[in-house]
Order: sequence, then structure tokens, then C-alpha cells
Amino acid sequence: MNRSFWSSKIGFILAATGSAVGLGSVWKFPYLTGENGGGAFVIIYLIFVVLIGIPLFVAELAMGRASGKNPFGAFRDLAPKQSNWRWVGALAVLICFLIFSYYTVVSGWVTGYIYEAVIFSFGKFQTAEAAGRHFEKLAASPLWIIPLHGFFTALCAFIVARGIQKGIELACRILMPLLFVILFILVIWGLTLPGAWNSLVYLFNPNFSSLSLKSVITALGQVFFSIGIGMGIMITYGSYLHKSENLISTSCWVIFFDTLVSLWAGIAVFSPLFTMGMDPAGGPGLIFHVLPVVFQKIPAGHFFSILFFILLAVTALASAISLLEVPVAYLVEEKHMSRTRATWTTAGTAFFIGIPSALSFGPMSHVTWFWGKTFFDFLDFTTSNIFLLISASATAIFVVFVWGIRSAIREIKQPF
Repeated sequence: MNRSFWSSKIGFILAATGSAVGLGSVWKFPYLTGENGGGAFVIIYLIFVVLIGIPLFVAELAMGRASGKNPFGAFRDLAPKQSNWRWVGALAVLICFLIFSYYTVVSGWVTGYIYEAVIFSFGKFQTAEAAGRHFEKLAASPLWIIPLHGFFTALCAFIVARGIQKGIELACRILMPLLFVILFILVIWGLTLPGAWNSLVYLFNPNFSSLSLKSVITALGQVFFSIGIGMGIMITYGSYLHKSENLISTSCWVIFFDTLVSLWAGIAVFSPLFTMGMDPAGGPGLIFHVLPVVFQKIPAGHFFSILFFILLAVTALASAISLLEVPVAYLVEEKHMSRTRATWTTAGTAFFIGIPSALSFGPMSHVTWFWGKTFFDFLDFTTSNIFLLISASATAIFVVFVWGIRSAIREIKQPF
């Protein structure tokens, strides 16, 4: 099989950054920071990024480049005498597939809210409760969310089906500069608002008395979710890297940009919140409940609300295509499907599995699975809090004790 490669280092950095950034950085990081006391949470998060995030990120890239395979093939080929480790690769493929199935639902909300911002439906909301009721009404409507879920899934499939250089890399060469430009504009705008200084204090002034064990665990989980460790994405993306690339410097650039986006997103979100005297600990509803009210009360808020939801859609797309690529690479390499067939088969299956997730906020909102959770919440909890932790931990054990530190270092030192 003729294997595809990234055309350049910058192409890989943009694609990997797009995968790492996602909604986890722009949507989840600000509200988690708000819920967990601000600056102290940011410091703990950054410590975990340096101590855990970077080493695991480099290790996954090394596994991918050394094997030249998807996660399942990487665990198989790097330890041919210990085939029982293949389950870790299989779990990584499953995680990406399941997350993709409901990630496109959330991305559908974001895409739909671009239109809401354009027509400025936010102008009629005076309270977060009113904006929240509007969002809940839309999310509960199958005629609203299922077409958006399908559209976003098809858009991801179209990009991935075109391959590495002409699909994923080309898309990220367009999406990531656009993301940074929009986010930079939003940050500069936020810093001109009266509440800018308070937002900076909240983000960067540590108050360790507000930290709890739950906050520390949340920060660690955010590192895994934001950077994408344990999903096999970087194993897959690393398999498309040339041996001449420096894995350490490349990884540091990707994680630097991911962290920068997270911090910039915090400024962009909290500055208007503090300007309006609203609670920064708004939780998951911060984006869809609180910010629509904030935008309609601030000068030029209409324009910046459109920019903000375009930003969210861009980050969601760049991240979603990386999730889709992992099971597609598995089918192409292990089941010998064509890329086109593998892509549309995976995307189509994920779309149908995602329908119960989409309906979890409407017709199926009263249908509960384990632990009293809806289908959406059940998938989110099991993949993000159980499967991801198991996969990341098993990958670290595999690299250290099975593949071996010496083998990993030998691969990492290839270009030297």
C-alpha cells in the first residue's frame, strides 16, 4: 500500500493543532476555568500539560511514525510477540468513532447558532434564562438538530475522503489561520471592554484556596481531552510523518498553539462577561445561554457574535475530521477498503448512532441508560471519563514496559 505523508512540517502542525484545539479548548476550557476558580485551575492545567501532556503526545507520535500504522496496527506491530495489547489500539479506534458520533451533534448546535447570530435572534433575550429556553427549544427539535448533525457529518466525510494532503492538510491550512485571525480579533475586542482587567485577574491570578481535589482531576481530564491523548489520533497522524521531522519540537509547537488558543478563548469569553457583571462559572451553558445575552448588550455585539460562532464551527470541524480519520485509517489498512468507501461507511454509521444523541435533548430526553444518564450523556461520560483514561494509561504503560523506553527514544531521536 502506498502510504500518504504530510507535505511539510507546517502542514502537520496545523492539522495536529486543529485536532488538539477543537471545542475542548474554545468551549470547554473557559467554562471549566470558571467553575473551578480561575487562575489556580489554569496553573494546575499548565503543570499537567508539561509533565504529562507533552511526554504522552511525543510518545504517541513516535508510535505512529515507527509503525506507520493506525492505532490497532501500531500496537500489533510494535509488540508482535504480545498480541494481547492490540485491545488498546482497538479501544482508541472505538473512542474516536463514538466521540465523533456525538461530537457532530454539538457541532451541529454551533453551526445552527451561526444563523442565529446572523439574524441576531439574541436581541430579544434579556436574561440567560430566556436565552437558555430558546436553545433548549432548538436542541429539542429533531427538525433542527438532525439535519445540522447530518450536514456537519457529511462535511467532515467530504474532507477526509480526499486524503491526507488534499483533504485534511489542505482544510487545516485554511481553517487554522482563519481560527487564529478570528480569535485574535475577539481577544483585542475583549481587551478594550471595561471588564477586561477583571477577566485577566480572574484567569491569571491564582487563588489556591478555591482548588479542590475535583478541580485537580478536572484539570488532568481537560489535558487528555484538549490535547487528544489516548484517542490514537496522534498515533494515526504520526504515521504520516517523515522520519526527518523532529518529534519533540513539533509536539511542543502543537501544544503551545493549543494552550494559546485555550487562554485566548478564556480572555475572549470572560471579558464581555465581566463587563456585563455576569457569572463566569456558567457551566456548559455559558456559550449558548449566557453569551447570547452578553453579545446583544455590548456595542458591535451583533458582528462579534457572528465571528464567535464561526470560530467555534471552525475549531469543531478541524477537530472532528481528526476523529473521523482514525477509524477510516483502521478500515483502509486493516480491512483493505478504499479511502472513499471507508470514509462514507464510517461517517454514515456514526450519523445513525448519533441520532439518539441528538434526540437526547428532545423526544428521548426521558430515556435513561446506566447511572440515570441520557444516551448523549452516557456516551460522553463513558468515552471521556472511562475509556479515554484507560486508553491513555495503557498507552503509557505500553510505551514504557512493552515497546520499551529505548525503542521510543531511538524513534524520537531519528532526525538527530
